[in-house]
Amino acid sequence: MGSFSIWHWLIVLLVVVLIFGTKKLKNIGSDLGSAVKGFKDGVKGGAEADEPLPPSQQVGTGKPVDSNTVDVEAKNKV
Repeated sequence: MGSFSIWHWLIVLLVVVLIFGTKKLKNIGSDLGSAVKGFKDGVKGGAEADEPLPPSQQVGTGKPVDSNTVDVEAKNKV
C-alpha cells in the first residue's frame, strides 16, 4: 500500500484529462505560468521600490492659496 506505481499515475492523468479536457488544462497552465511570472517580476521590482517616489503634483484651481487654509482629510466618527 506504499507508493503508487507509474501505472497508477498514468490512470490518474487519463481521468483528469477526460474530466477537464485538454483545452481547460492548457488554460489553467497558462494562467498559472503568468501568475508565477507576475510574482517574479514583483519580487524583482521590490528592490527598485525602496527608492523614494517623486512628490505628486497637486492640481490647483488657479486661485492664490490663502495662508489660513488647512488641507486635511475628514474622517467619520463611529
